[in-house]
Amino acid sequence: MRSPKLKISGHFWTLLLLGGFRAVFGGVPVFGGVPRGGGACPGGCDCDRDSAWCRGGGGGVPRGLPPRLATLSLIRWDIEALLEGSFRHLPALTLLLVTSGRLGTIGDGAFAGLGALEYLFIEDTELGAIAPTALRGLRGLLFLSLANNRLESLPRGLFQDLGTLTQLDLRGNPFRCDCHLRWLLRWLPTRPSPAEAGGRCRGPLPHQGTPLALLSPGQLQCQRHELRPFQSLPFSSLGAEPFALGGHRGVALAQPVTGACALLEWDQLGGRFRAPTIINSSSPVACHPLPVGDTLLVVVAQLGGGSWVWRRSGGPGSSFVRHQALGSGHLRRPHAVAAARLAGHLYLGVADSSKGGTSTVFRWASGGFYPHQTLRPWQRDTHLEFLELGGRPALVVCSAARRPLVYRWSAGGFAPHTDIPHVPDVYAAKHFRVRGSVFLCLTRFLGDAKVMRWEGSMFREVQQVPARGSLVFQPLVLAGHRYVLLGNDFAPSRVFRLGPAGRLEPGQDLPAPTPRAFVPVTAGHRHFLLATSFKGATQIYAHVTEDIGT
Repeated sequence: MRSPKLKISGHFWTLLLLGGFRAVFGGVPVFGGVPRGGGACPGGCDCDRDSAWCRGGGGGVPRGLPPRLATLSLIRWDIEALLEGSFRHLPALTLLLVTSGRLGTIGDGAFAGLGALEYLFIEDTELGAIAPTALRGLRGLLFLSLANNRLESLPRGLFQDLGTLTQLDLRGNPFRCDCHLRWLLRWLPTRPSPAEAGGRCRGPLPHQGTPLALLSPGQLQCQRHELRPFQSLPFSSLGAEPFALGGHRGVALAQPVTGACALLEWDQLGGRFRAPTIINSSSPVACHPLPVGDTLLVVVAQLGGGSWVWRRSGGPGSSFVRHQALGSGHLRRPHAVAAARLAGHLYLGVADSSKGGTSTVFRWASGGFYPHQTLRPWQRDTHLEFLELGGRPALVVCSAARRPLVYRWSAGGFAPHTDIPHVPDVYAAKHFRVRGSVFLCLTRFLGDAKVMRWEGSMFREVQQVPARGSLVFQPLVLAGHRYVLLGNDFAPSRVFRLGPAGRLEPGQDLPAPTPRAFVPVTAGHRHFLLATSFKGATQIYAHVTEDIGT
């Protein structure tokens, strides 16, 4: 025998077919043609032996109703939550209508004990959440309506025990058609005439306005991206800077404790990373790789013995030799190094954190770096960041003694333009771009980290993130996905996904101890994240993608 056709029908028409209500809502209810008003019945309800109509109350399912009720209607009735066994005192119900009131949630087993229920209408109630086993025990249910609520999703397997269900109404809900609804798209074709189940996508944008019946499970993205521990390198490290030269990518690591610069390499046979020493130095705080033509330079900023530029003598695997002393002794306590190409020339910026030091911008010329411009002295600078603002080169300098200062390129040099207000203790600044807008991630060891957006003449705050004990707030792209990582010295580091409007969306926690830098690394078709550690082992995490669709 063929199953009845699955069709859409509002509760009003079904009630007419059942011969229930014979008067429109808002008037006096008539059951079986006999007016009811009074009798043994809770306040706000009209009852007879097998039917009850309750209106304009709240606080939960009415008590004191005749136990043999076959139909119950709750009109404009406010209920915070339907909990397990809410209707257990009404085991004979065959029709339940809840409409036009406010219903917060439906919990697990809310309809337990209603084995005879055939028609269930939860409509126009502002319902926002249903537990996975809310419909457990409704073994005789024929018609279910969840129309005109606030449901953005439905839990997996919500309908799995409803073997007798032949009519379903999901219209009027703001469904978010993502991987959490994949199970529903797989379930609908198993029912008679699934195209009539109703319901449309409110979002996300690719599916906005699309009927559920016109979507296939494969159209929903159901992937979760995670960083998982992959390898621990047996040394501490401070800075980490990536580079690319001749199709080869690498990362230079500064190891101040062991006094070395190391170059991260992928061991194809072992399937692991290694980082052999390439330069012995004295307490390096930065080992900054710079491809110049087909030559790899490494700027080694160190606390003792002066800062130097080293040059690789040949191709990959060749030794490094000293190429040039940097700054001729004027760099007293270098703290950070950055480089950029401006107006066709290569520039190098070094932040000096000593009380009497001066941060300097160098320019590459005649085979070496030579001072091009000194920045404001005596500021104990901790970081500098090259970027572009309004189509012009710019430089953001962070300092322990002042607010971050924004320089803009003018007449072949950097001129002070503005500072960034309300953040006097910024340790470092890193920028990213989203849809043409420029954002800054500001790290503050004692205050909240800030995300700022360039508004044409200055930076304005768009988001703040609790960040006590943080010295790195790093935006990056890993496996084609955009993240911002917030390191922490006293708690797990945090991974944020970067939303389309430049806002940070919380992701996972990362057990990276005392991190100072995060760098994406690619090996073949695999993607990794390197996290330096000032006090512990340098950590490498694998970027893993898995399908979580159901």
